[in-house]
Amino acid sequence: MRTVFITGSAGFIGYHLANLLLGEGFRVVGYDAMTDYYDVTLKQRRHAMLEQQAHFSATEAKLEDAETLARCVAEAKPDVIVHLAAQAGVRYSLENPRAYVDANLTGTFNLMECAREQAVEHLLMASTSSVYGANTQMPFSEQHRTDHPLTLYAATKKANEAMAHSYAHLWNLPTTMFRFFTVYGPWGRPDMALFKFTRGILEGEPIDIYNSGEMYRDFTYVTDLVRAIRLLIDTPPVRPGNPDQIPAWDTLSPVAPFRTINIGNSDKVRLSDFVDAIEAECGREARRNHLPMQKGDVPATWADATLLHELTGYTPETGVREGIRNFVAWYRDYYGV
Repeated sequence: MRTVFITGSAGFIGYHLANLLLGEGFRVVGYDAMTDYYDVTLKQRRHAMLEQQAHFSATEAKLEDAETLARCVAEAKPDVIVHLAAQAGVRYSLENPRAYVDANLTGTFNLMECAREQAVEHLLMASTSSVYGANTQMPFSEQHRTDHPLTLYAATKKANEAMAHSYAHLWNLPTTMFRFFTVYGPWGRPDMALFKFTRGILEGEPIDIYNSGEMYRDFTYVTDLVRAIRLLIDTPPVRPGNPDQIPAWDTLSPVAPFRTINIGNSDKVRLSDFVDAIEAECGREARRNHLPMQKGDVPATWADATLLHELTGYTPETGVREGIRNFVAWYRDYYGV
């Protein structure tokens, strides 16, 4: 039985990934700080559901607690580490920047040290489409430069990619960084647009629409996302013997077993159309409060997922209307609406 150590196991993506891996016969060891950035009860419910399965266990502690993290990883003896824990949220980084330095820089360093000490087969770490920053060339390709992050959140994730490359090079540690594009679905985060819009529409409260809805996002359904991660677990990068033979479409480092990969739906959806679809599923119209673009936001994101397909044969495919339908059904059930 292979063991996967997942940080952020009580989080939205971590919960879904752990559930998928447990269903496939993996042993999963979770690690989550249960911070109050959003409703802790939701995180506790996710963990409680995972704990009903025989081969799941978890520790509640912060990534910044290097001693506890090292002890947990050493005891787990994982074959693979998937690092999903982070201080998330673009807008929150304007209010509490230190939380991003502590969790995303110090915490990620601690986790990489654990991966090095345990010599895991594969370290997979979450980055974000936000690293593309001010880039306007679309769809975003992993080959594009990421030198102009617009928020501290994006900057910490860009730093994580650089830190991980150095560890992959120095310690021959196979490492994959995946860049997420606007993940949504059941059990999602209350601070994300779909959750806030659904709640507002069902409760008859106004919802904030930035830039008059003229923003585009590559909405990626969570089940598609974790399926991609599952496939990537079995696709560790290998230090190239001859860098000249790396295919043009690959991001494999010429000096390290390291790769960055987009995970997105390869389609951009206008925000106003997204709200229209939520209204249709909720059966009522939204009260739209139009606001200007927020500081740090970008007008559009759109993934080129060619590399993911080349490596795994898989491309996320769940349509937005289907994904929204599934979320609204979950929301109604969970909150008894």
